[in-house]
This record gives sequence, structure tokens and C-alpha cells, in this order.
Amino acid sequence: MTHEVKKTVAEINRRIEQGKAVVLTAAEMVETVRRLGKVKAAKEVDVVTTGTFSPMCSSGMLFNFGQEPPTLKAQKVRLNNVPAHAGLAAVDAYIGCTELPKEDPLNKIHPGRFKYGGAHVIEDLLRGKAVRLFCESYGTDCYPRRELEKDVTLADLKYAQLLNPRNCYQNYNVAVNLTSRIIYTYMGPLKPNARNANFATAGELSPLFNDPYLKTIGLGTRIFMGGGVGYVIGAGTQHDPKPKRNERGIPISASGTLMVKGDLKGMNPRYVRAVSILGYGVSLAMGIGIPIPILNEDMAFFTGVSDADIEMPIKDYGHDYPNGVGRSLGLVTYAECRTGEIMVNGKKTQAVPLTSLSMSLEVAEKLKEKIQQGKFLLTEPVEPIPSE
Repeated sequence: MTHEVKKTVAEINRRIEQGKAVVLTAAEMVETVRRLGKVKAAKEVDVVTTGTFSPMCSSGMLFNFGQEPPTLKAQKVRLNNVPAHAGLAAVDAYIGCTELPKEDPLNKIHPGRFKYGGAHVIEDLLRGKAVRLFCESYGTDCYPRRELEKDVTLADLKYAQLLNPRNCYQNYNVAVNLTSRIIYTYMGPLKPNARNANFATAGELSPLFNDPYLKTIGLGTRIFMGGGVGYVIGAGTQHDPKPKRNERGIPISASGTLMVKGDLKGMNPRYVRAVSILGYGVSLAMGIGIPIPILNEDMAFFTGVSDADIEMPIKDYGHDYPNGVGRSLGLVTYAECRTGEIMVNGKKTQAVPLTSLSMSLEVAEKLKEKIQQGKFLLTEPVEPIPSE
């Protein structure tokens, strides 16, 4: 006879503090569930750590650069000539990771081949480098200064938080190009006639595949973010709570996303890196890991998801995607993509990952280590994120 397994986050945290918690990475949990079944796995395992390291374009830094006499109300702000949004308050601004310089000399020489942008500013600051701050203002009685230009470092900033509107996609497209010319996309360059297929996910390590119905992830969930501590602050933009799912509950299209925040000053540049994407622009590769508490048998089952369980839609970025057509050329599993070759329209096609699997595993391992050392406790969501 089996008995239903029920645990609480508080109980698991006590085990973490006592050094008794059993913590596995999502990759380790696959074999554990296969070997023991979900009931025994739920009894034995307390936490499963996930991880992903992938370009996440909807990311940026909210910062405050402080006042100095005479005071200023910034109307326009640039960092290393990359524009930041300044319509917030006197010396608050937000720089998006995909923003490009006001003037890009390199772009005049090599059109479309962007090398530097907001993501690079963020990484430069995190690496301790000075960046050039330039501000313009129209001047008021309380804020008389009209212009400010100086070098600043991360230590100089009064406040610097990564505030990312859309990270950790639950699933995403496998991108191909059925036109007769090469095209340049946020999924990387796509060769003509489907000669490559680019995909982006960490598969069985990916956070939202391990909690497909967001039973343990919501507002207030503490996460590993960029090597430091961050928090989920809600659903990400373009979050789709009603995707089609396969028989295992895994969405078979782009679906759940998370909005997250974390203190940049506590992060590690190994897990926050600028990315230049040929012919498209720039992005920010983020390392994010989310701990999944094994509260019951269902959570053991969900965290036992394998690469073979994850299906992704193949989409044509040459014709369909830019025209808003949702047509899929079929489904392919992450396990198939990992072989380096998939079938597209009956033809063998090279499969190319944008997500680093080795770094994703490292994120999951680092989070596991922190929990085992009692340095990272779990939190319960104070508000759920819609998932159905």
C-alpha cells in the first residue's frame, strides 16, 4: 500500500538548515523517477534544481546614478552612447539589453553586423569597467543643471537592478528558413532551404518544464539569477496560460514566461553575458536556476521530465513568422535536436542550439550546492501565476 506524500516548503527549509535535505539536479531526477517511480522519489527527494543559460532579449537594468550639485532631472540618458529610457524620475533610468548606440560607426562599415549595445553596457559594469554617462535636461528651478557627462562604475550607481520583463520561456520554436536566401533573426542566421534549424531551450533542465503548471513558482519565488539571488515578480510579458499540451502536460508551443528581478551588484559576469547576433542586434545571455520543492508525487512526476518528453514546433522564419502566420511544420523532441540533426520536410537538417547546455547544467549544480550548504532557502509564492 502506498501513502500520499505531502510536504511543505517550511518542512523542506528546516531540512536544508539541518543539512539533511536531499537535493538533485533536474538531470539527476530524470533517472531517479525512472528507477524509483514517482511515489518513492517524492519521499526521498526534497528539492530539484533547474537551470538555463540562454539569450533573453527582454532584459534590462533599472538604475539610479545619484545627484550631485547642481541637481538635475535627466530627460535623455546614454551609457557608452547607448540610449536609456529616462522618463521615470530625476536620476532614474532603464537601459534595455537590445538597445543600440545612437551612432554606431561599425554599422556604417558592416551594415547589420551590430557589435555593442545595452547588454554590453550591463556586462561592462558587472565586470567593474567604467562606462561614460551622458545626460541632458531642460532645466527647472529645482533641477537647474542642463547637462552632465562623467565616467561611472557599478559601485558608483546608487541602485542597479536587472528587471527583466520576459525570461525563461517554457517552450519555444525550432527556427528554419524555407526561402532561397539567408536571413538574419534573433534565433541567429538561418540558411536558405532549411539548411539549419536553430533551437533554444535547456530541455529537461529548463525551469518551467519541471513545473509545467506553475504549482510552486509565482510572485516571490527566490531564484538563482546571474550568479546571485533574484525573485520572480509575476508572469512575463507574452505569457500564455492556455497553450496546447502533450499527454505529459508539456506545452507544445511558446507558452509560459516569467518576469524576474535581481541586484546586479550581487551577480557574477560568468552568468550574465552580452551576445552579438549577426545581422540582428544584441541580447543578454542570462543564467537562471529555479528550485522546485518536491511537495508531493505530482511534483516528483513533473520533475522527472526527460528530453524525449519535450516537443517543440518547427517554424519557418522566412515566410510565416514575419507575416504572423502560426503554421507549424511539425513537432520535434529536444532529444532529437540534441543529436545535431532533425528532419524538416523530409530532409535531414543540421540542428544548432542557442542555449548552452553545459552552462545550464552548471547553473543547476551551483544552485544545488548553495542549497546543500544551507545558503539558499526556498520561498512560497504569495500569488500564483496563471497556467491553465
